[in-house]
Amino acid sequence: MSEIELSEAQSRAIAQTVREALARRRISRQTLAEEARISISTLEKALAGRRPFTLATTIRLEEALGQSLRQEPGRPAPETARHAPDELGSYSRESVAWIEGRYLTLRPSFGTAGAIFAYRTEIAWDAESARLVFREAERLDAPFAQSGSVAVPSQSGMIYLVTNWHGQHRLAVLCRPNIQGEMYGVLTTLHAGRGTQLTPAAAPLALLPEQADAFGYGRIGPEEPGFAPYRAYLARVHEDGYATFFTGVA
Repeated sequence: MSEIELSEAQSRAIAQTVREALARRRISRQTLAEEARISISTLEKALAGRRPFTLATTIRLEEALGQSLRQEPGRPAPETARHAPDELGSYSRESVAWIEGRYLTLRPSFGTAGAIFAYRTEIAWDAESARLVFREAERLDAPFAQSGSVAVPSQSGMIYLVTNWHGQHRLAVLCRPNIQGEMYGVLTTLHAGRGTQLTPAAAPLALLPEQADAFGYGRIGPEEPGFAPYRAYLARVHEDGYATFFTGVA
């Protein structure tokens, strides 16, 4: 009985609930698979809709997440907000679904001159708060990985990744994806200066749809294979006019 396959509609609903739980709890698919005692391949295929969820898999995921993934028969699903808050742009999920995904993220290294810092940014819809959320992963400095909300106001045509931690803000301002799905812009944050001093910092930023043949994550130096293509992507921020950097009065 545990190998019974759930219907296509049930599987789609469960996949959506699992994706939202991953984004909300800021855990990876690999971590969830391990905690549920299922293979990462099984989880990935089910979430992508390439195979249905089985009853056994669903029960294990429910135990790992500590929440029900199946709607009780005859019980209507609770109503949820359909639009993000006004301060994020009042968008619906349907209007921003094209932004969801996993992105290779590039910026200059703040700690090593001339190097590029590469990590992953995941953007997904959070049904509970009715908004897109983002989280960073695969960072060498994992304790400093960021997460937050995504603003998509119609007026400016830009996309904002906003972190607000007890009033301390970090902001990425990105142009909308080009035909390749790439987003370019500027990151504004705080940089550790002398001693414990923090100073404002800004840097070019590139988010590229994650590809299996990427050169990897971490601190990429000039001697490494991925440096040249990564540097070319970052150079586009200024060269292609995705952002303007003012250095002061001459």
